[in-house]
Amino acid sequence: MSKEFNDIVKTWEATVRKTTSKKKRGNIIFGPKSVAHADDEDHHQRNDDNNDNDDDSDHISSTSSEVCHVDMILPNGDMYTGDRLDQLPHGYGKYLWTDGCMYVGEWCKGNIMGQGRFSWPNGAKYEGDFKCSFMDGEGTYVASNGDTYKGSWVMDFRHGNGSESYSNGDSYDGEWKKGLKHGYGKYHWKNGNFYDGQWKNGLFSKEGTMTFNNGDSYEGYWEDGFPKGNGTYRFAGDGGIYVGIWGKDPKEQSGTYHPNDDGPKIELDPREMLYEALSSSKCEIRVCEEVSIYPSQKALNLGGFEEEYKCNNNKGLRPRWMSMDARFDNCSFEECDDGGRKSEFGFDALSDHSSVPSWRKSTSPLLRINATTRQGETISKGHKNYELMLNLQLGIRHSVGKHAPSASLDLKSSAFDPKEKVWTKFPPKGSKHTPPHSSCEFRWKDYCPVVFRALRKLFKVDPADYMISICGNDALRELSSPGKSGSFFYLTNDDRYMIKTMKKAEVKVFLRMLPAYYKHVRGFENTLITKFYGLHCVKLTGTGHKKVRFVIMGNLFCSDYAIHRRFDLKGSTFGRTTDKSEQEIDPTTILKDLDLNFIFRLQKSYFQEFCRQVDKDCEFLEQERIMDYSMLVGLHFRETTSDGSVTPSSRALTPTPHFDNDALRLSSLHIDNLNEDPNRPIHLGINMSARAETTTRRSSTDSLELVGEPTGEFYEIVIFFGIIDILQEYDINKKLEHAYKSFQYDPTSISAVDPNLYSKRFRDFIFRVFVEDIL
Repeated sequence: MSKEFNDIVKTWEATVRKTTSKKKRGNIIFGPKSVAHADDEDHHQRNDDNNDNDDDSDHISSTSSEVCHVDMILPNGDMYTGDRLDQLPHGYGKYLWTDGCMYVGEWCKGNIMGQGRFSWPNGAKYEGDFKCSFMDGEGTYVASNGDTYKGSWVMDFRHGNGSESYSNGDSYDGEWKKGLKHGYGKYHWKNGNFYDGQWKNGLFSKEGTMTFNNGDSYEGYWEDGFPKGNGTYRFAGDGGIYVGIWGKDPKEQSGTYHPNDDGPKIELDPREMLYEALSSSKCEIRVCEEVSIYPSQKALNLGGFEEEYKCNNNKGLRPRWMSMDARFDNCSFEECDDGGRKSEFGFDALSDHSSVPSWRKSTSPLLRINATTRQGETISKGHKNYELMLNLQLGIRHSVGKHAPSASLDLKSSAFDPKEKVWTKFPPKGSKHTPPHSSCEFRWKDYCPVVFRALRKLFKVDPADYMISICGNDALRELSSPGKSGSFFYLTNDDRYMIKTMKKAEVKVFLRMLPAYYKHVRGFENTLITKFYGLHCVKLTGTGHKKVRFVIMGNLFCSDYAIHRRFDLKGSTFGRTTDKSEQEIDPTTILKDLDLNFIFRLQKSYFQEFCRQVDKDCEFLEQERIMDYSMLVGLHFRETTSDGSVTPSSRALTPTPHFDNDALRLSSLHIDNLNEDPNRPIHLGINMSARAETTTRRSSTDSLELVGEPTGEFYEIVIFFGIIDILQEYDINKKLEHAYKSFQYDPTSISAVDPNLYSKRFRDFIFRVFVEDIL
């Protein structure tokens, strides 16, 4: 330990021995830069000296609102030396607990806040950022055994990017989520083994490469720390490779060995060899030593100090110390003296604006949300599409409900054949395989049923819930107007699924790209691309022989949160505005690029994953020669009043040497992210806490400026987003549209452009709209 710490410990031990020899405690508050104790007789003697006593009282009262330096021995033996404001540690100070824990650093009104160093009696230490007594920000933790983590923290958890080196020589560098390796990362073993890839809850997951110290390597998919799915094993000895499907169960294993004719032949089973190596201590993944007790769990035991402070404080307010439950402060879930209600974390509730300084309050809300109405018209008897809805529900019930072997995620290429379809006839009287019904006779077609059954399993859709949502007693709802393409949209009553009618050309494009789509969504769990659950066709009998093709997909905005604003963003300017005034815009209005007046700030770890996923999704669409897709964004404003007014939560956070009341508030983004189930994976674009910062375009002459200048006005939001309309090929029609419009308008401003240019323009725009939060 440092000489400074040893000196403090010696002083503290001597003081404790002296104090325990007395029959009664003396006063625990002392003048500036003094440490002393007095027995009961000394205390009475001071009380006899009225003038001195009055002087002391005046001194305490007059300095309660000024920062001063104090040295304090608390009733339980804890010691504090440092700056104080209004009887609370504020500024720079040291606190030593009787169990040997010590904090040295910055304080704000009784909370550990800012830069500091916390040390444990076992020799462990943390140095870095604190917020509301949590290790929060950038910091370094050195365990008692020498394990060292350096990186990002959120509320005492390793969360974000960080590197950890272990005392045995191993090391990890990558992403973390709530204390676990989660996301992309690299792990080096001391023996030379090396893993580079994705992690989930501390284990290898999804795509990754394991390289052994003998030169052998496995590259492919993982699940729960072991190979699962497609993968390739390369032998360093003979140069041969084994390509196949892997699984922990030997029955799941299948593949082909391709030897190198020039090298020696080997007869080892790659599966047995790989699983044996991964299960041995040579590939053991180290976990850092657990923290015995966190700084946020350390109580500041003040004994009778609170009562004395009340006597000298003419407002009679209680000091905001940590409570004796060693987790939350004394205002948790109770009415405080100022009439405000505190949250479970002991900080001002997010909906309470009483503590917001006047300079941060807006005299009038920048936004007003019109009343939310449920989308669509219910398709009841008499509706022109009532029979079509019945046919659709009958067909879905038949396709999903019939007995079929358990869907495997490893599909044969024949399952993707466009000719792989099943026709079923539905007469009104019923048949051997179909029930009787009240609709007209029709034929039902399932496209690639095995593939979509596997997709529903991959997307964790329960067959029974799927049928109930679409085919239950509740009718579907038809949206008020069709899309620009002429397609009609229908919503299930529970809002979980959306049904879209399709043209024959779109079906052909979808079936062509279905193998690549399946591979992409299987390889990237966080893909932002639309999730498809089924592709079907209804053919009505009669003179018209009408065919209606439709696809079933997930509804991005299915949530308990009301969606207050919707944006469809492409990154182009021609025709990208909505001809509605602010008063006419309601929560169902789809706004476009030139209507956008926000940038969206995502937490660092989410933002990094977002950027990676947008790149991967755009690369996939570019390879499939797809264009004209867009980013659909939905916003829920947290601080919305009953009359629809939305006020900004705060101004921009700029560096300042002073603390204010709001510095004690943990943002809802931090709290929401860490209240999640630690075993729940990150789902990009679904119920994500973020902040929206308003923007303004400089002048009317900049009407074509896509992204305006940030104003520093922030809103706490829940954001939803995903990439939609991914079935438009850059065909001859789009090429002609591009040529025609290029003569009249700026070629870069129109939507119909080459997929390569479209992808680049789309990403450039999206990465200007979505940015990393500064918190």
